[in-house]
Amino acid sequence: MAQSAPLILRLLASSVTAANRAGKIIRDIMARGDLGIVDKGINDLQTEADRSAQRCIVASLSQQYPDLTIIGEEGANNSEVPSDWIVTDYDKVVISKQCPPEYSTVTSEDIVVWVDPLDGTSEYTQGLLEHVTVLVGLSVKGKAIAGVIHQPYYNYKSGNSIGRTIWGLVGMGVGGFDPQGAPPGKLILTTTRSHSDGTVQKALEALNPDEIIKVGGAGHKVLLLIEGKAHAYVFASKGCKKWDTCAPEAVLVATGGKLTDMHGNAYNYGKDVQHPNTGGVFATVSGLDHEGLLAKIPQEVKDKLK
Repeated sequence: MAQSAPLILRLLASSVTAANRAGKIIRDIMARGDLGIVDKGINDLQTEADRSAQRCIVASLSQQYPDLTIIGEEGANNSEVPSDWIVTDYDKVVISKQCPPEYSTVTSEDIVVWVDPLDGTSEYTQGLLEHVTVLVGLSVKGKAIAGVIHQPYYNYKSGNSIGRTIWGLVGMGVGGFDPQGAPPGKLILTTTRSHSDGTVQKALEALNPDEIIKVGGAGHKVLLLIEGKAHAYVFASKGCKKWDTCAPEAVLVATGGKLTDMHGNAYNYGKDVQHPNTGGVFATVSGLDHEGLLAKIPQEVKDKLK
């Protein structure tokens, strides 16, 4: 039954189980206490959890779908992967869904998988564990259409030891939680907590928000949107990459929201594109005037994000 399901549905169902396994690896490494931190550059850390979680996801998906293009934040790694890190079963809920007809004949040549094994590494090292997500995004012909956002530490202070996994497929909807509407009559923005500068600040001020929530990780910011805690995610900077936004964009769009650069252009997630999101990130919840808000951003801000 599962094997007869369309490829995109099987791949999404496999990505959910792989992200769950990666989340356990992240928790196990934190529990051991030796994070193995490597400094990749300014505000860019990597830990053993980043490396191991990516090896788990890439090995799990590659074993089942050997022809897929998989692009991960931490680059290629040819070291052997422990057998218990490789998961090949499907998430039962996802695989039981009806695939939207427009994706039922998609082939592996059309797909690129974008993996951020630990989004919010800086926050992970600082103990801000609620900010951490595992992101697996699926693009078809350059368009983000499906994604998994796993939170290894969701509600962990209340005793939850397995985290939470949210998934979405455009045209099919989302699972793992119930999307909530943001409070009406006000404008709440979410933005970076550690990568701000004058340009980012000017963009935020131009929208005259009632409140600004500063958190780590693109996955966490988009979760604030779909959970009804914020209306828009504004990041007028070149600091984001394709693996940061592919999965969150797909899940957000599956709820009726929208994600573009600061000029209103959609990002291309094809295999040959540049990895940095040089145009910044602007995301809004369903029902919000995306273009109207973008029009309020000063031209001098947009000019810095060509």
